[in-house]
Amino acid sequence: MIGQAPYYNGASLPVQDSNLESLDMNMSTPSLAIQQQLLVLKNHFFGGLLLVGMLAMVGCSTTQSNNSGTNTASQTVKQPQNQVATPPVATQTPLPNQTLQIRRANFMQAKVTDETRRMADWVVDSGDNENRHFVIVDKKSAKVYVFHANGMLRGEAPVLLGFTVGDTSFPGIGDRPLSSIKPHEKTTPPGRFLSSLDKNIKGKDIVWIDYDGAVSLHAIVKGTKAERRAERLASPTSEDNRISFGCINAPHDFFSTIVTPSFKESDGIVYILPDVRPLNHVFTAWYDVDVKLKLANALPEFKANASISTSVNTASAYR
Repeated sequence: MIGQAPYYNGASLPVQDSNLESLDMNMSTPSLAIQQQLLVLKNHFFGGLLLVGMLAMVGCSTTQSNNSGTNTASQTVKQPQNQVATPPVATQTPLPNQTLQIRRANFMQAKVTDETRRMADWVVDSGDNENRHFVIVDKKSAKVYVFHANGMLRGEAPVLLGFTVGDTSFPGIGDRPLSSIKPHEKTTPPGRFLSSLDKNIKGKDIVWIDYDGAVSLHAIVKGTKAERRAERLASPTSEDNRISFGCINAPHDFFSTIVTPSFKESDGIVYILPDVRPLNHVFTAWYDVDVKLKLANALPEFKANASISTSVNTASAYR
């Protein structure tokens, strides 16, 4: 073919001048010019193909790794900077079963109200007592319960309470003379109190509960003859245990053998349960441990384990 560049090993050979001289001399000048232009275009075309092929070969060599593990010259070509990494495919790993420990107070063989039990269980399960011994005063049943720090019951006893049923505390009442305190103001206020052992003006042991409110836990005082405090404390019913100005009166033996030794060890927490208000209105962090157990059993990722202490050693193991 006129002006065709022959191929050799994939590369186009240059066109010699003799090729042009071999053109038909009988062609007209315009025809000859056209043939020359076609020949130039063909040379450019095949030259471009050759360049593209060479670039493709070089590009492949920069992306292929050497099977022998050594670096080749083509592998030294720098890759583009600031490449955006492809994020890995997210996989969700199932959570292993977790054991949720439920801790409870140990009342031994004592009979308690449901509210007292729920309160004590929360104290132990939540650790709200800060590893201190603690006391629960159940105003509705007129009973006091003293616990070791691990939730083991240390002792229980009946108590005398404020004359009036109610959960109101009157500011400044501790600074007033007893004769000025009206009957409706003689309440035992509910709440959580960091308490300590002290002496009263007569040198007798008392546990201060609310110093500003002049509320304390102490051994029963004689009072007036009309008050009959000893008789009220000894009666089998709790209906006549409301007689004090607000302090909590306990039996002498109980106070000296249970209360005093407990608070001599360290300060403790006294929880006074309300007469009327719900527990979570007085103790805002309170929760029902039984409800917690039910919710935990309903969750697939948790396996609840309810542990009830049966001895001091067992109870302390769960602290």
